[in-house]
Amino acid sequence: MRYTPRSQGRKLIIPSFFFIIALCVLAFINEIRFGSLLSFGRCALSNVPMTNGSSETPLLSSSSSGGDEIRILVGILTLPDQYPRRHFLRMIYGTQAIPNGVKIDVKFVFCNLTKEDQKVLVALEIMRYDDIIILNCNENMNKGKTYTYFSSLPDLFNETDSPNPPYHYIMKADDDIYIRLENLVASLKPLPREDLYYGYVIPCQSMDPFVHYMSGMGYLVSWDIAVWLKDSEIPKKHLEGPEDKVFGDWMKEGRRGKNRFNAKWSMYNFPEPPTKCTHELWPDTIAVHLLKNQEKWIRTLNYFNVTSNLKPSKLYHIP
Repeated sequence: MRYTPRSQGRKLIIPSFFFIIALCVLAFINEIRFGSLLSFGRCALSNVPMTNGSSETPLLSSSSSGGDEIRILVGILTLPDQYPRRHFLRMIYGTQAIPNGVKIDVKFVFCNLTKEDQKVLVALEIMRYDDIIILNCNENMNKGKTYTYFSSLPDLFNETDSPNPPYHYIMKADDDIYIRLENLVASLKPLPREDLYYGYVIPCQSMDPFVHYMSGMGYLVSWDIAVWLKDSEIPKKHLEGPEDKVFGDWMKEGRRGKNRFNAKWSMYNFPEPPTKCTHELWPDTIAVHLLKNQEKWIRTLNYFNVTSNLKPSKLYHIP
């Protein structure tokens, strides 16, 4: 039998038709499977937070929306030219663990800049760390800087979308004090959040927080007292003198600080040289004051074993 080109073409058309049908069916099945997998993937990833490698959460913050959240501002009063000290303290506080549900902001506080190099270097610090408050005052220790600090805060932190109050507690601290933030938080949790005056009672022999005042090494008040200082005429008439004693005078004259807490001997001066205000380093410490040189800082940091969480790595060898 002889085949013609036309008869051969007809025989090829039928298998080709079924082959095309088979391809369409296979493609349809694969499309269904892919769609199902894609939907499953979307579902599985819907609860995974997306990150871009950065975080807007402050370094010293572990906030939650719970009702027990504590917000603390620690203002370290220092001088504009103290660049090495600020960088050192950023390491000290930036490596401390913060309990869940707690927000602690550590800010460096000083008065107006007066030198051209400060305007550049401090601006760079702010751009990098955003942890500086520059008050509208002339630099001083005992002529109103503390008043300017506390009384400025209600206007500095008055954003409408911020919590109310923005901070439950505000601390004024020297730049030669080591504060153990976790212990500070633990001591504050049972305390009132209004009309509170907290610190190390002066004189050193006294344990009664209602007789005199709290040492300038580091004392803390509730937010409402900062609002009172802003509005009251009492501090404006008495700005000069030892800043911690003057602050105590304001509290006494204004009958403020009905809730007082003496943190002695969890707060104390470095043990050497020994005085009536010193104490040996011990585990229940909240703050150690008068760390005037690197040797005292290193002894204190070693005692509290602050580098215990250093992770092993091939990149360094620290015995």
